[in-house]
Amino acid sequence: MPPPRLVVLVSGGGTTLQNLLDRTADGRLDARIVGVVCSKPGATAVERAVAAGVPVEVVPPKQPGPASPFGDRVWAAVRGFAPDLVVLGGWLHLLPIPDDFRGRVLNIHPSLLPAFGGKGMYGRRVHEAVLASGATESGCTVHFADDAYDTGPVVLQQAVPVRPDDTPDTLAARVFDAECEAYPEAIRRVTSQMAR
Repeated sequence: MPPPRLVVLVSGGGTTLQNLLDRTADGRLDARIVGVVCSKPGATAVERAVAAGVPVEVVPPKQPGPASPFGDRVWAAVRGFAPDLVVLGGWLHLLPIPDDFRGRVLNIHPSLLPAFGGKGMYGRRVHEAVLASGATESGCTVHFADDAYDTGPVVLQQAVPVRPDDTPDTLAARVFDAECEAYPEAIRRVTSQMAR
């Protein structure tokens, strides 16, 4: 059976994309990244994909002149790669999931949802909120994407401690280390279920 085909949606630096590229390249993740869709022209994620020989479609939210809605353009680009699974890796836009992709889109969030999720809660903002709350634990959540921010069914969570001397940057680094393990494992679980 051929490895599952992944399309990764990105909006920025592409550190999650790089983790998945590395793991598919060295065999730790039995999958093939067949395409990347990026919402930001010039993003570092595009360079990472090109360097790995993965085709990229850049689909900016706003286009000059008459254009179809952003979501329609994104899904048209995704469908062009014929993926088995769509993986959001630092994708910063609410993207309604069409019927043909329901249950086939994963997202990772840098907290233990439902805590510290929702609109506007991404990146450094999440870690600042965790520290401000006095929480002693944080982590990451891989979940199926739906039509709202951070609310789809959870696939897995991985916890990390919050240390008394943490800054948003030190906590972010610890959470990202957890993400690097959790996302490939979640992809394995989901694609193995899909193969049955």
